[in-house]
Amino acid sequence: MQKTYSLVIHPSDEILGLVKSMKEQLAAEVGWFNSKNSVGHITICEFKTTEKGLENIKTQIKKICSTLSLVNVHLNEFGSFPNGAFFIAPDNDSKKSLKRIMKQFHISLLLPDMLKSDNPHLTIARRLKPENLVKANQMFTIIDLNFVCDSVVLREFDEKVKQFFVIDTFEFGNNPQPKLIQGTLF
Repeated sequence: MQKTYSLVIHPSDEILGLVKSMKEQLAAEVGWFNSKNSVGHITICEFKTTEKGLENIKTQIKKICSTLSLVNVHLNEFGSFPNGAFFIAPDNDSKKSLKRIMKQFHISLLLPDMLKSDNPHLTIARRLKPENLVKANQMFTIIDLNFVCDSVVLREFDEKVKQFFVIDTFEFGNNPQPKLIQGTLF
């Protein structure tokens, strides 16, 4: 049986706590909204696979992570999408660095029907009504956060509670990919 998984970047515990608090403040103002109970994250991709397939995917993720180096991330503005998403955005340098990491997984993971995210952001709320999006923009205006991205997190979707839960973390290895060198045997 296939299950749904997502590969994400988690900011520091301190930032996760702040995001949770912001979600609670927004809910007190506008009521329940999509992703209210979701732990803050930056999505890399989402996919479906079996338990057997998951072991192969974990091996691929470990291999990709072994070549990645940590990135300092600066989150410095709020933004929104036309679909009602309200989020915290990284600055331009951080966005470029995060996109490089995300793209490495997008091109290296051999997954059919993978849903890819190519715009790094830390979601506060999804599918807000226009008037609630206005309220969110009025409530939250200034943000200045930093964290070190040195790992990715694999999460599994629990159909009963309709939330993703962390099942594994993969640290970056800071080992550049070896270059193939033609040699001679004799």
